[in-house]
Amino acid sequence: MDHYEKLGAFYLGKLYDADEGAVKKDELLLYESKDLTTHGVCVGMTGSGKTGLCLSLLEEAAMDGIPAIAIDPKGDLGNLLLTFPEIKPSDFSPWIDESEAQRNGMTPGEYAKQVANNWKEGLGDWGQTGERIASLKEKADFAIYTPGSTAGLPLTVLRSFDAPPPEIAQDLEAMQCRIQASVSGLLSLLGIMSDPLQSREHILLSNILNTAWSGGKSLDLPGLIREIQKPSFDKIGVFDLESFYPSSERFSLAMRINNLLASPGFSVWMQGEPLNINKLMYTPEGKPRIAIMSIAHLSDSERMFFVTILLNEILAWMRTQPGTSSLRALLYMDEIFGYFPPTANPPSKQPMLTLLKQARAYGLGVMLATQNPVDLDYKGLANTGTWFIGRLQTERDKLRVLDGLEGACTTSGTEFDRGKMEAVLSGLGGRVFMMNNVHDDKPVIFHTRWAMSYLRGPMTRQQIARLMDSRKNEQGATVASTTHSAKSRVANKTAAIPVEARTEEETSTSNRPVIPSKIEEFFLPLKQAVGSGNRLVYRPFIAANTKLHYKNAPAKLDDWIDVAALANIPTEDDIEWGTADFFSNRAFDFDKNPHLDDAQFSNLESRATNGKNYTGWEKDLKTFIYQERWLTLHKCKDLKVVSKPGETEGEFRGRIRHIAREKRDLKVEALKKKYKSKFATLNDRIRRAENKLEVEKEQYTSSKVNAAISIGASLMGALLSRKLTSARNLGRATTAARSFGRSGSERGDIARAEDALETLIQKLHEMEYEFEEAVNELEFEFHTDNLHMEELQVRPMKTDITIHDFGLCWAPWRVNPAGIAEPLWEQE
Repeated sequence: MDHYEKLGAFYLGKLYDADEGAVKKDELLLYESKDLTTHGVCVGMTGSGKTGLCLSLLEEAAMDGIPAIAIDPKGDLGNLLLTFPEIKPSDFSPWIDESEAQRNGMTPGEYAKQVANNWKEGLGDWGQTGERIASLKEKADFAIYTPGSTAGLPLTVLRSFDAPPPEIAQDLEAMQCRIQASVSGLLSLLGIMSDPLQSREHILLSNILNTAWSGGKSLDLPGLIREIQKPSFDKIGVFDLESFYPSSERFSLAMRINNLLASPGFSVWMQGEPLNINKLMYTPEGKPRIAIMSIAHLSDSERMFFVTILLNEILAWMRTQPGTSSLRALLYMDEIFGYFPPTANPPSKQPMLTLLKQARAYGLGVMLATQNPVDLDYKGLANTGTWFIGRLQTERDKLRVLDGLEGACTTSGTEFDRGKMEAVLSGLGGRVFMMNNVHDDKPVIFHTRWAMSYLRGPMTRQQIARLMDSRKNEQGATVASTTHSAKSRVANKTAAIPVEARTEEETSTSNRPVIPSKIEEFFLPLKQAVGSGNRLVYRPFIAANTKLHYKNAPAKLDDWIDVAALANIPTEDDIEWGTADFFSNRAFDFDKNPHLDDAQFSNLESRATNGKNYTGWEKDLKTFIYQERWLTLHKCKDLKVVSKPGETEGEFRGRIRHIAREKRDLKVEALKKKYKSKFATLNDRIRRAENKLEVEKEQYTSSKVNAAISIGASLMGALLSRKLTSARNLGRATTAARSFGRSGSERGDIARAEDALETLIQKLHEMEYEFEEAVNELEFEFHTDNLHMEELQVRPMKTDITIHDFGLCWAPWRVNPAGIAEPLWEQE
């Protein structure tokens, strides 16, 4: 490994001598990644180098296999994708600022060449090469997500009102915090500034979410609209619902949400990947990802809505993770201005505060950055362990930073010299930062390294689209193939007819068919609005909610799993369950009635109205499930870990990455403790050997001086005395000669002391090499590519297959005036 490639250490720069105004070339700043579990904050004015430092930190996280979610309000973080291992001018050419080239009197090509040369030299000055950039690209995936836009990878927030996991639902305080933040975020998007204790809108929506989530029921925006009109409770506090919030006024609130949902601009919020934190952090193959949430294109209210929803989702994800002392993942937010203020209470503040207080136990590090220190709630940052402070713009900024530092030091129990700290902050220059880390003995000043990413400045939507086009094309092809296959199976009598080509005129009827009372009848809820000018048409299927019991002692597995099934009504007597759609870890949330009174219904096969057929179909489903619905688990023998039911191979690989890193960190710590005393003993012997050498040198020098003085005195006596052969002068000469003999002996002592010191230094180098080799072996042992993976197949317990909902199911479809239909129910 290179001298800065240390396990669990982030190479951020080199120490800086403020008095000399120069970098200490041989003293690297290697920041321990696990220190970020106590969170960090970076402050500095424009031009301080804050962006370069924070991007370097994200690069180092990627190099260590640590995923990150990075919120980007300005558009700077997309620069992380501008990594060019070959450092060629043609790589930089599409991204340079051509106006900057003109100001420098260059053509774009000349300017690109100059930028490439500057970047190559800059990297070289900090001991980095194109090979390290290639390693960065290989170790992590980088992606830009653009909620509310298709410039990057779109994200849907339709699932944002899903019932929280049990870890949150069972924690009353956490549940109330999630409800309050979700409602505040939605109302801010609607332009309603609300007080959780005073606003009727806030209180009503909070009660709706609390009632639904307490019962484990998820809501989307259409479902929320229905609940506003017809809540499942008739009292709020001691007042009846109509007195507290009359239905006519509730209808106005429902209309505001419906208008938002129906607006063309909001439709893009429904597109793209679901807001799933685990899937954002890891690719389907389990590779760690730096997921950049670019929100520069959004309005202030839309940004607040999205950030609030995202923080809530991260909180929910966090609480499903086991505790750890290693850094599991990183949440970074650039320009926190407005989201965590000292006095106001925006919807984003409460979940951010909760993360800062609780995330450490789960290995989630929070890193915040701002150039406006006065807009940070420093009381909320009192538990922040690391402060990176660059050049500040005003005296007021410096005072606020000093207040925050003092609070952090008081909380951690470390000393704080305000006067000395103020003097240090006053002398910081560009790309020079002071790091105050509660895990270190004292603050240090360092100069940031050269970023591997090309820092070209904020990116436009067009530039983001250029970066993400190939990714969207790949995902689009995959999604289209999967979706077409699924839609074809459930939408048509013949799978060969594409859904989009099928019209409803031939099959729909205006009346809802009459179904015998013995047959259960269900309706799938709408996940999108029908839209003006379109028809709502229900198509018939056979649906089932089942619960399967999987048990395997060696895998320590004993789980009940929900599996929903949806099949076409057969043209013959038997259902082909092999062509049905099965949804693992999910049960259909059925409605009792259609969404609209004027909804149309497709024609129903006569066999679907015969109750006896359902008995046979249900029996066939049980047989099919037992024979075919094997649970495939993934097992890592080296770590003795088995995947969870419903966990994909990629998600499992992402999880064992952290388990491996955690075990690696523990062994590295044990290794450090083992060698610490050895290094201490050897260094002490080296110090003593150096002291002995100095003593020998001093004795030798003193002996030479004394001998010279003696001889000089003898000669002077002989020259000045008339009695040259006196006994006294002869004695002096003899003594001087003996002194020279002793100095010769002391020269030998020096040589022996030098040999002893050289031997000890050689032993130190050998021990350092031995330690590095042991660390390298740990890196190889716990690298995920070297961990053995195998599949484990588990069949469901035959006697424990339970079908608790089975019957005729009506699925909603939207049909436009041209007769083209698309599903409105959730198919994931």
